[in-house]
Amino acid sequence: MSTPMEEPGGAPQPAPRAASQRPLTGTGMLVQRTVLVTGVLRPSSIAAAVARTASGQGARVLLTGHPRTLRLTQRLAPSLGVADRVLPLDVADPVSLTALPGLLAQEGVDRLDGLVHAVAHAGRDLLGDALAGALTAPPAPDADPGGTDAGPGDAAVLCARLDALAQAGTVSAASLAALTGALRCLLGAGSSVVTLTFTSDRVVPGYGWMGPLKAALEASVRGLAVELGPAGVRVNAVCAGPVRTPAAGAVPGLNALAGAWQDRAPLGWDPDDATPVARSVVSLLSDWLPATTGQVLRADGGMGLLGV
Repeated sequence: MSTPMEEPGGAPQPAPRAASQRPLTGTGMLVQRTVLVTGVLRPSSIAAAVARTASGQGARVLLTGHPRTLRLTQRLAPSLGVADRVLPLDVADPVSLTALPGLLAQEGVDRLDGLVHAVAHAGRDLLGDALAGALTAPPAPDADPGGTDAGPGDAAVLCARLDALAQAGTVSAASLAALTGALRCLLGAGSSVVTLTFTSDRVVPGYGWMGPLKAALEASVRGLAVELGPAGVRVNAVCAGPVRTPAAGAVPGLNALAGAWQDRAPLGWDPDDATPVARSVVSLLSDWLPATTGQVLRADGGMGLLGV
């Protein structure tokens, strides 16, 4: 429990507030900048915190939402300080990606100063502790334990799981390059692309195939940074600690992982507060880090120093 600090000979002084509770000061880091944020679906999401923080720092923020869940994003937008209409986007659909620049033009957007890629998806079969098991068809109830022949039902299940992995790879990793490419005409000198990742240099129990997919995402960040650097476009990732969101709730053992993070992180960690992560994203969206590109910036309370 925190206690007031007391200076010698003086009255007790209140303990300083946590960094995430102290208001940002100044006229705004993103004044006169236009930022597109993808992946906003729930109020507790990191993407929602990014949109709220960017708007609070003076940016014009536009949101995209998957066509199936567009109304959820539309209802949430006003509370995030977003006045523009929410644009439909399915990052796995080439037609949807191709249409996005035209939709932005209808909103009067001819340049994007910031692009936030905050989309990822993996089915429950791809999460857990066994990578190989996720891509193995379960044996039939009456299968011979000593048999080696897979039946047509096994092959169908395996094909379905491989298709699910391909879809997860498209949404969680390949979509960064696809989205950036689709909006390349709106990105110019000083523009910043930021994506969200989770530690991929160690095995995280329960994270399953999302670990390799996040590694692919981070590799894409490095490649895009080199490709777009000559045009003055920066590309980076923010590696967050575990935040309790509906999407993260699908990861087995999330609560145990978040608890360990709270106990061990040098700066501490609040898994119910996405604001520190959002502020890191906003810093990269601003012009305060003009020489930083191709990097994975950790916003994890220092836990990356100790390992998971």
